[in-house]
Formats: sequence, C-alpha cells, structure tokens
Amino acid sequence: MENTKTISIIENLLETVENGHKGFDEAASKLDADGNPTLAAEMRELSQQRLRMSNELKAIAAADGTPIGNGNGGGTIPGAMHRGYMALRDALTGDDPHAVLAAAEQGEDHAKTEFERALDDDLPGSVRSVVLRQYGEIETAHDRVRELRDATG
Repeated sequence: MENTKTISIIENLLETVENGHKGFDEAASKLDADGNPTLAAEMRELSQQRLRMSNELKAIAAADGTPIGNGNGGGTIPGAMHRGYMALRDALTGDDPHAVLAAAEQGEDHAKTEFERALDDDLPGSVRSVVLRQYGEIETAHDRVRELRDATG
C-alpha cells in the first residue's frame, strides 16, 4: 500500500479501535465490580470485537508490506484521556452503570465519526470494503450501548 494517506487513515482507525478495545475492557471491569455481570459480559464482547478489528486493520497494512500499530493494544493519549474522564465521572456517580454506559456511548460516537471521516476519503476498494463493514459493526455496537444505557436510566 504505497499511498501514505491511506496508511495514515488506517493508523487512525487502528488507534480508534484500540482505544475502544481498552475502553470496553475497562467498562467491563467497572460493571463487574459493581455487580453487573450481564452488562460486563456485553462490554467484554465489544472489547473482543475491537481487538479483532485491530488485527484486521494491521493485517491489511502488513499484507502490503507496511506494518503499523504499536502492538501493545494500549490505545492512545486521547483515548487514555477519555478513559480518565470516564473514571472521574464514575467516581462522582459511584460507578453507576448508566454513567459507565454513557461514557462508553461517547466513545462510540467518536469511533463513528472517525470511520465516517475515513469513508469520506478516496480509499482503495479492498480497504474501503473492510472499513465500511467495520463501520457497520461500530454503528450496531453504538446502538446497542445506547439501548443498554437507556435501559439502566
């Protein structure tokens, strides 16, 4: 993949899904600790979905000889800041499941925006099809998180 703009887009999406992986994992831990194992299991499932997405994006770049990603799955500084905000909000609300899910939905709003930006660019067909499919998964996850949040309100 010789187009540096395409690589940059893939790197940005990789950061986005790695932030989601870490965020959902932390949300699952908070929900589990607060006695919400069913919600925690849903968050873990979404965390694993983001891990699969991350691996797929890395594979696309690597197939063209462009290895990307930091490999640690830890997310990025903006993602860490969002999770820090999530922790502060939880501290103020006593780890209320509604607040945890509201913060997760905010993360999903960000993910949707990043994927929409990527799809606005001129991506090669094979990359576009993967990004479009992953965007659909993110939309579905966003809607599910919103439903869960509303059900806990």
